[in-house]
Amino acid sequence: MPPSSPSSLRRWFWAGLGCGLVLMGGAWMVPGHLASVAPALLLRAGNGTPGLAELGQTRLEDGLPGPAALLLAGVRLDGDAGVSMKSDEGRALAKALGEFAKREPGLMPWGGPDPFLEPLRRQTAAGRESGLEASRPILDFLVTAKAREALRGFLENSRLAAVRETLALRVVSSTGVFVPANRPGGQTLEALFLLSALLQQGEHLHPAFAREWREAARTAAQQGKLGGLEPMLLDLLALGRRLDWRQLTEIAGGVESHESWSVLARMARGGGDEFTGVLAAILMEGSGERVLRYHIAHPATADADLRLALGAGQGGLHLLLERGVPVNRQPAAPVPGVLAGLALLYPGAALWLKLALFAAGAYLAGGGRLLRFARVKGRTRSAGAAPLNGRAALVALAATVLFLAATEPFNRPPAPPPAGVLRLSVPVLGSVWEPDSLTHVPPTLSINMNTLLSIGFFALLQICMYWICLTKIREVAASDLPSLVKLRLMENEENLFDGGLYIGIGGTATALVLQVLGVIEPNLLAAYSSNLFGITCVALVKIRLVRPYKTKLILDAQHAISAPSVQSQPC
Repeated sequence: MPPSSPSSLRRWFWAGLGCGLVLMGGAWMVPGHLASVAPALLLRAGNGTPGLAELGQTRLEDGLPGPAALLLAGVRLDGDAGVSMKSDEGRALAKALGEFAKREPGLMPWGGPDPFLEPLRRQTAAGRESGLEASRPILDFLVTAKAREALRGFLENSRLAAVRETLALRVVSSTGVFVPANRPGGQTLEALFLLSALLQQGEHLHPAFAREWREAARTAAQQGKLGGLEPMLLDLLALGRRLDWRQLTEIAGGVESHESWSVLARMARGGGDEFTGVLAAILMEGSGERVLRYHIAHPATADADLRLALGAGQGGLHLLLERGVPVNRQPAAPVPGVLAGLALLYPGAALWLKLALFAAGAYLAGGGRLLRFARVKGRTRSAGAAPLNGRAALVALAATVLFLAATEPFNRPPAPPPAGVLRLSVPVLGSVWEPDSLTHVPPTLSINMNTLLSIGFFALLQICMYWICLTKIREVAASDLPSLVKLRLMENEENLFDGGLYIGIGGTATALVLQVLGVIEPNLLAAYSSNLFGITCVALVKIRLVRPYKTKLILDAQHAISAPSVQSQPC
């Protein structure tokens, strides 16, 4: 064993502390996370992949200025975390788009060529608009009755049943929000019928969403009312007022469900940078469903996360959507290229490496040793693995759990409700005249991650306190002292055995004070859990450990006192 002099013990302490800090620093550099992805991984994944400007140039080469304009709008967004999306490539794309507008002014209002647009392009009103060198929302071309009549005449000759079924809905008179298309004031609904039929004629909808749309149209025709088709038409109205034709077809082709379609329309109503970033992400990824699903799963941070991924490149965006977790914005050390490559290929192995390094570092810093040393011929040499230090192991476990909780975005606040959405809340679950229609809805218990972390932290404190009390009892039991002396020592440690209760009360009081001061969010469940765990810990210590051991000491002491008396009695 190493020398036990005070100077040697100090050297071993500082050596263990230094090695532990080095290992914990190494763990901080590993970009492995449980429920998030590091920005360094997005940059590494996007290295060498096309960016927004490059994809915009490709769309211009294909004769699609509309989608290229959406990608240019994405380039003009500001990224974060040190990534700027404003670049020379973006300025080059803007210049190329301007040159394309001068060269092909007739394509700019539509966003690109499409043979199914000829009925609209031949109209006088549409022809005048075609002279403008700017993108125009597709619904602007359906304002005049002549344009709608020309498009209707073209679509009525379609061989697709879905197109004919959509046009037949013009006679439906039962609507909710819209004025029926066959009545005065129904021009908006008629234009939406024509626009949806045009999307189906060109097969611009995703097959899954096209089937859903067709089923809703058939149901509306059978029931004589729009029903579930009306919200889908409202969403189409929001998108048709924002996007030109080729932009709408590119975006709609990647949406696979009504839920995602509604989310996209809600963002279209609000507009702004959020909508711009989502459109750019859809065009870069090629799948609107994946982008919108990510936005639904992480509404509070999706906007900033998508911007960061867009700045990293197509590979960075693909990695973010593939993992489906938010970006980790906790402070992090610079990531070496080797570790970034490891985390990209083997994310699980990177996480385990990170936790193992931190646990080993915390174990050494807490007084534990990984190796046992012995004196051989005057020299200190390794003699194998050292025995496990229970206290250091418990400290390492607690520190690792706290480290994991601190480096993951568990404590993010819930997303605010979306703006611009009208919701009606009727506090009746059925008809009061028909008691059978009334349903009982049981209450639900919702516990957020902050509450779980607080409860886990207080429970961990009491587990540590229980271990300390158990260690003290074992220390007294292992000492070579009379039973009466051990009994007095146990009585002397009563304050220690009550320590769990003190910690529990202190944790509850501290949590309540911080809640009153506004430092933390009000959470009585987490606050009073500290007191509950303290009572439980003290009860277990005193009933399960202290009382049986004191009983044993009392019996041993009584036996030690009575034994000499029995021996001194005459035979």
